[in-house]
Formats: sequence, structure tokens, C-alpha cells
Amino acid sequence: MDVRRADERYRGGDPATGIESWHAFSFGPYYEPDNLRFGAVIACNEERLAPGAGFDEHPHSHTEIVTWVVEGELTHRDSAGHETVVRPGDVQRLSAAGGVRHVERNDGSKPLVFVQMWLAPLEPGGEPAYEIVRGIADSTPYAVPEAAAMLHVRRLAAGERTAVPEAHHVYVHVVRGEVLLDGVLLGPADEARLTGEKGLELEAATEAELLMWEMA
Repeated sequence: MDVRRADERYRGGDPATGIESWHAFSFGPYYEPDNLRFGAVIACNEERLAPGAGFDEHPHSHTEIVTWVVEGELTHRDSAGHETVVRPGDVQRLSAAGGVRHVERNDGSKPLVFVQMWLAPLEPGGEPAYEIVRGIADSTPYAVPEAAAMLHVRRLAAGERTAVPEAHHVYVHVVRGEVLLDGVLLGPADEARLTGEKGLELEAATEAELLMWEMA
């Protein structure tokens, strides 16, 4: 079990334009050769956008991009013609495949916080695809077969327990609250990278929200 704390993340973005980014993996100018990926996960970015701020149109390819809004509303537009507003509780996935361009903005009046996770697909290329699941229910798994991965969203009351998936790789990201994992206390934006672990449980020390990736 490899635990990494929120304050170990690389700080990026452009605060002068209302963009703050916290990167869990090597990203852009932040390069650490031993922190390029874990399983299929190649990025886990916590993004904070002030009202009116955003990322102008930019390209992606050969990446599965999954977005979880923590607070506020995210406006998404892409070159395949999709335009949506993503809200807390929604799971958005953009399969960049052979190539796609998109815009991400905070067009609302309140600050926006979202977690964006990038996964490496099993095979490169293909046609871009887009999907959004509105208001995903607690403990409902969301499959990303292109990356042989499954996302588990858990919302726990204080004292509630949940089993950790048993898989070759499991990536745990705490969205809010505090949880105990094998005796280790994890708080907001902390993460745990598990390899070959079996029989683990998470217990919520407070009301908490988690994202867990189960990867073959």
C-alpha cells in the first residue's frame, strides 16, 4: 500500500487566470520518473476554476478521461459536437481515441472544483466517444472496458464500512471527509495505491466520499 498525501501533489495551473491544479502524477513540467502511472491511471488532477475561468480548446488522444465534479458546474464542449453541463454526482467520460479537442470552463457564478482522471486504453486509436451518467447511485460501478477498469463511487456515513475491491491494482482517491484504510487515516485529496491487496476494508471516520478504481 502506497499512501500519498494531498500536500505531496504537484501544484500547477495558472492562478493569475483563476486556474489551480493539483497533480497526483507527473504532469507537464512536473516530472518524476517513478511517478508516471499506476495501473491504467496516468493522471488524477484536482482542478479549481474561478467563475469565468477555464481551459480553452485543446487536443487529447489515446486517453480515457473521466471527470467527477466536487462542487460547482463544469461546462464541456468537444469537437464531436457534445456540449453538456456536468454537476456533482455525474460521471463524465470522454474517450479521446484517435483524437478529439475539447473546452472545459466554469461558466457559473460559483467556484468549480472537479477531479479528472486519465486512463491509458488497452489499444490506441479508434473513434472518439462521449458519455455522461447523471446522478450515479452510491456503490454503482462504472465500467471503462477500454482500459480494463471499473470506477466505484462510495458515499459513506461516519462509522460505515466498505470493502475494497480485490484486484491487481486499486487506486483510492478521497474526495471529501476522512476514512481509515488498514489503520491509516486518509483525508481530502489523499490517495492510496494498492497492489495485490486482499480483504481490506475502508471505514469512514467522518461522512466521506470516495472514488476507487479497480483495475485488472
